[in-house]
Parts: sequence; structure tokens; C-alpha cells
Amino acid sequence: MDDHKTPWREPGENPFGGGGGSLFDMLFGGMPQGAGQQRQRAQGGNGGDDGNGGGKAGGGPTVNIPGVPTPITINFDKMKTPSKGKLIMWGILAVLIILALYWWFHPTLNLHSERLWYFVGFFILLPCFLYFRLQTARWTQGTAKKAADPTKADRYKHLSWIPAALVLVGLLGGVLSMSWVPGNSYKYASILQTTEKDFAQDIPEVNYNQIPVIDRDSAAILGNRTMGTIADYVSQFEISPLYSQINYQATPVRVSPLGYADIFKWLYNRKDGIPGYILVDMTTQDTELVRLPEGIKYSPSEPLGRNIYRYVQLKYPFYMFDEFAFEIDDDGTPWWVCPVQTRTIGLFGGETIVRVILCNACTGECFNYSIEEVPQWVDRAYPSDLLIRQYNWSGKYLNGWINSWLGQEGVKQTTPGTNGQLGYNYIAKDDDVWVYTGVTSATNDNSIIGFVLVNQRTAESTFYSVAGATEDSAMNSAEGQVQHLNYEATFPLLINIGGNPTYFMALKDKAGTVKKFAMLDIERYQNVAVGDTVSETQANYQQLLVTNGVLGREDVTQVLPEGDLQEATGVVTNMAQAVVDGNTHFFLMLQGQSAIFEVNVADCLDVLFAEPGDTVTISYIAGEDTYAVQGVVVVKKGGVTAG
Repeated sequence: MDDHKTPWREPGENPFGGGGGSLFDMLFGGMPQGAGQQRQRAQGGNGGDDGNGGGKAGGGPTVNIPGVPTPITINFDKMKTPSKGKLIMWGILAVLIILALYWWFHPTLNLHSERLWYFVGFFILLPCFLYFRLQTARWTQGTAKKAADPTKADRYKHLSWIPAALVLVGLLGGVLSMSWVPGNSYKYASILQTTEKDFAQDIPEVNYNQIPVIDRDSAAILGNRTMGTIADYVSQFEISPLYSQINYQATPVRVSPLGYADIFKWLYNRKDGIPGYILVDMTTQDTELVRLPEGIKYSPSEPLGRNIYRYVQLKYPFYMFDEFAFEIDDDGTPWWVCPVQTRTIGLFGGETIVRVILCNACTGECFNYSIEEVPQWVDRAYPSDLLIRQYNWSGKYLNGWINSWLGQEGVKQTTPGTNGQLGYNYIAKDDDVWVYTGVTSATNDNSIIGFVLVNQRTAESTFYSVAGATEDSAMNSAEGQVQHLNYEATFPLLINIGGNPTYFMALKDKAGTVKKFAMLDIERYQNVAVGDTVSETQANYQQLLVTNGVLGREDVTQVLPEGDLQEATGVVTNMAQAVVDGNTHFFLMLQGQSAIFEVNVADCLDVLFAEPGDTVTISYIAGEDTYAVQGVVVVKKGGVTAG
């Protein structure tokens, strides 16, 4: 027989050893009793040291545990009943320990909080249950000094039902929060109310002076570079990974506070606090360390009383807080935005935001607002993940729970994103930050049926019906345009160009530096344009839409900043032809100039009349490698204008 296999035993035989008196019996049953050679008398017995009895006279039950060579013996005779004074002392000590644990873990004192149930269950209910069951076994069996007392045994047994009943209440509350409970699916579906609007009318044309050209990862790289230039801060502080995207003075930026590098740096600097925060402009990529004379005193890197999570939770002990956000107001003052949750379904389900606590990161002063009263400058009252989850509830359970998994009529969900992360981005609209994500069918294919925008301050939700490519597909298409360079696309941003919903992406190298930009038509995702600058990409994209009949030439509006479109006149010295992305392009060089002018024939048919020796006047946008030509006027050698 294999020594590692469990030996065969009769049904009902104690799995912990040869006898029936197990630790389970002691805690959950009545008086432990042995079997065979380990059977002993209930009160003392004829125990001996040779292993044929139950131990010494008055000894407790012997319990065999697999893998432990020596049986565990619980001797109730040596367990003295403490005096009243000691009981009081132990009670006070237990209360102090519980208070210390509460201060450290700071669970919210709210029955809808899972953290409170875990805390109470582990630190209070479980010890009480074990103590009551131990006393039940003790008074059921009796000891050498005190006889068994069935009355006390029953009393402790009944007391043990109290913590067990409370645990049962928590489990029942969790079950009643499930979506399959009758009526709950419609409650989940109605938490977020979404209206449908027309994209071209509701989303304004993109302002290229305010379009974010970098994502969070690129902002973090820029922040770290800026931090590395400040020698006195590098050794003491580090940048928090938060990098919240907000609108600051009508400009999309990301902000993130500094934090103490370690516990010793905290001890050395805690009096003055954290010196400031990083501000990254997402349009210009300018990065600044904003210094605060008063210092940030409340942050996640504080280990004790000024830890922002502990400080706010203890200040508002009955509030359930969601994800905290770091923001700055219009004056640059740093604040912690602390959303307050409520649960609307069962005990733990249907979470949403009802209030917001604003905590000044420098002074600790707090302000309590209902969700309707939140100041305009606040951008992130509703956490992004919560809004995505709420929209998925409405898309999944709108026609009931059974339909959500059986028929799936009308079931829709947000696109899954990339790398296992939720797929969403942010749009600046009406001086607010809106969460954007594509919406796909229940089958989760590679196309979207539309997209949804949700306001992070008010939870206003709008759906736009547009069939097209998912964000992941768009990223792959953009990367395919520069596959020889191995650039990686950022998660797309949704913009409006000529009434057409368009994905805008930055293309980064392996170091995370933005090298190029791409635009892709969501509905006709074979239309992809790439450029070295945002202006060049926009011009290439609009011309591509004109070429493919999506836009008429009269619909193309020049939205480039003044000065981006330049003009040059000269004699053509060199001229070459190539096919790029299925379109014929001419590459020109002018006398006395080193620049290479790239002309898309579909955009500028007049270039077909040009040849070396002719004089041309070119309107172009300067790029890194080539200059993108927007218009050509050809004058032949005899002085005749061609075209």
C-alpha cells in the first residue's frame, strides 16, 4: 500500500485518528468521547501513561491530527476560571485591542460595507464563537474540580448561536444582493439612466489646441523626467502613480502628488509635508512641478493619522467611500475628492454615489456636499470603473436576468479594452470630464454598435449609435501603418471631424516617447491617416476622407492654427513617384532647398503637370521627414500656368 494514501476506514470513523473525540466534536458538538483504546471516562476515568486510557486522571480529550506525531490533549482541569477582576481586566484589554485594530484598519461603520462585516466577523464574531463553544464543551464534560453543569453548558451553547446568526444575516444579505433575485435585475438596470443622441450634433468639432496627445503612461514618463532634474527632491520624494486627468483652466491635464520615498524620509520631512505635485499638460506635453509653501500634509504615503484614507474615514465613520481622486481647483489648490457610496439593492449590491467629501490636501479641512451640490471644478465625483460597471448593468439586465444569459435580446456591454484592462478614455466636454467607451453586442465581436459618454461629475449618460471598429481593432490598424517602426498605439480618443466620429491615437516607441499620430474613421476603418504632427495628421486624414468620398472638398475646413500652413516657391530640381497606402505620391525638391515635399496626387492633381525645370508655388505643412503639400500651382518653363 502507498504510504501517502489515506488508510481505509469505516463510514463515520473519526478522520483525525483512531478515536471519535475530534477537535470538531469539541467545538461544534457536545461532550467529546473516545473510541477503542483512546476512549476515556467523562470525568477523570482510569487514565494512565501507557496510552491505554485517556490520559491522567481528570485529563481532557485526546485528539489525533494527521501529520502530528503527538496527540493534542486539552486538559480542562488546568484551565482555571478567572476571577471577576481578571475578567474585567481582560475585557478592557480586549476592547483596547479592538479599538486599536479599528483605528488601523478603519472599516466604515455601515451595515452595507463588506469591510465592516469582514472586520467584525474575523476579530469579534469568530473569537466569541470559539470561546462559547469551548465553554460549552467544558461544562458538558466537567473537570476534576467542578462537575458537569448542563445548565451552564446550554447557556454557552445558546450564546454561541448569536455570532453564528449574525454571520448568517450577512450571508443572507449578500444573497439578496444578487441579480438573479426576482426584481433585482430591473433595479440594477435602472441605476444609470442613458439617453440616445446624434453624434454630429451633440459632440462639437475638435479643437486641436485642446486635444490630449499623450496618455497616462506617457504623462508618467514626463513626470519622472521632470522629477529627475530636481536633485533635492529625488532622494526624498517620489511621484504617486495616480495621475488623475482633469480640466484645469479649460485645458486637459494630469496631476499627481509627490509622496515620501520611504518611512525614514517621512520621519525626516513630515513636519513640512510634501512639497508639491506634478502637473502635465496633455496637449503641449509641458510638465511642471508645482511647489506649495504650506506643503501637502494629507496623502496616501502618510502612514499614521494623516493618511488620507484613515483621516477621512475616521472623520466620517458611517460613510462608505469609493476610490479617492486627487484634483486641483482653478487656483491650483490641491484637494482629495472622496466619493461616498450607498448600496441600493440588498445589503451589498447596486452601489452608486450620493455625496462627495472634499478634503484640502494641505490643511485637512473637509467639506461635505450632496452629489447635486458638487462644485463645477470637480471632475471625478464618480469613479470611472463604477460608471462602466453601472452601464454594463443596464446593458445586461434591461430585459431581465433570464434574458441576460439565455436569449440575450438587446444585451450589450462595453468593449473589453486591451491587456485585460477596462477599455475607456476621457473626453473634455462642457468643462467636464466624460468617460468614453465603445459598446458592443453580447457576442463581443470586433465591431461596436455605438459608444457611450458618461459625465464623471453628474453621471449624465449619453449613447451614440455608430457601427464601426472597436478600440483594439483601431489600435492594430494604426500600428499596421507604421509596422516597420514597431510603434505602439495609445488607447483611442474619440473626436469629431466633419461630423464623422474619429479615433485619434498617439504612436509611441519602445521608450514611451510619442513619435507620430494617427486618425481612423470609426465607421470606415480602412481610412487611416498618419502624420508627424497633429496638424499634419488632421490634414492627411481630411484629404483621405475627400479622396474616398466621405467628405466633399467644400466640407473640409481649415482648422489648423495660424502659421502651421506655409508657402514656398522655387524651381523643381528633382521629382520622384511612389505608391503610399494605395495612393500615388510625388516627392519634389526645389532649387536651393533641402526639404522633400510630398504631394498626394488625389489631393493635388496639378502636380501631374509638373516636371523638373518648372517653377511651383507650394502650400505645405512642415513635418519631421517630409513636408505634406496641401496645394500646388505649376508655372511651366515658358511662363504658362498649368492645370
